[in-house]
Amino acid sequence: MSEMKAIRVAYGEALAELGEKNDKVVVLDADLAHATMTATFADKFPKRFFNAGIAEANMVSMSAGLSTMGLIPFCSTFAIFGAGRAYEQVRNSVAYPHFNVKLAMTHAGITLGEDGGSHQAIEDIALMRVIPGMTVVVPCDASETRRAVFAVSEMDGPVYLRLARLPSHVFEGEMPFEIGKANVLKEGTDVAVFACGIMVKAALDAAEALENQGISAAVINMHTIKPIDAECVMKYAKQCGKIVTVEEHSVIGGLGDAVASVVIGKGDFAFKKIGVQDRFGQSGKPDALLAEYGLTVPQIIEDIKSII
Repeated sequence: MSEMKAIRVAYGEALAELGEKNDKVVVLDADLAHATMTATFADKFPKRFFNAGIAEANMVSMSAGLSTMGLIPFCSTFAIFGAGRAYEQVRNSVAYPHFNVKLAMTHAGITLGEDGGSHQAIEDIALMRVIPGMTVVVPCDASETRRAVFAVSEMDGPVYLRLARLPSHVFEGEMPFEIGKANVLKEGTDVAVFACGIMVKAALDAAEALENQGISAAVINMHTIKPIDAECVMKYAKQCGKIVTVEEHSVIGGLGDAVASVVIGKGDFAFKKIGVQDRFGQSGKPDALLAEYGLTVPQIIEDIKSII
């Protein structure tokens, strides 16, 4: 059985490790440190941790101010609050002046579960992607999350790091991680499947099942949605002729639209976006919600076959 570990847990551990190596790293949270796992950092470095309370807009503005002092703030809460409630502060206080703030938001997507549609951020990638100068990273597992935390700490400028709640598959070995460079997990010739976050494992499982049915599917881990790896997208679009994107996010404005923006006008490609189809989330068990929104492996297989 493969190792399972929550991406948010890996985030907390990576922060604490990073804090030991870089004393300029500070962490802020909005009264959810034991859910976002920033409490791991707070326990080690209490003087470098700031709880803003249930005041997300203030937290983002505090992060902006701390960045002007040469510090590297990691700012965390649930994605719905950090990308949604505090959107104006993210846009005007962080991104507009291009401050060095890392917005690491957890509990993204429908797999947040029983908290329901009011708390399930399915539009956060779109909101962050549209902001000029914002880097958007969606790691696929715990191991990639650690590498992403270290990578974004070393770059200058605002970053949105989208993190999941549930324990998820940890890929064996260590994939290379470079911001803006996709990872090809499986070669294929019939269809190119681009996925991000926890949907990468589902996409790979679907591709392996399709191989047994005589369909060769390439699987590409698009951990960076902005800046997108346009060279990789075009290579596999031309190689396969058919493109599928898989994301635990609205099909409007997310990974699917990012990939489409690369290939539009550059060839005759069949294209299918798998994700949340212009609906809000709802309360339920994560597995049941994935099935409701068409994001299980069997459903992904059928969607891919529909364009072959």
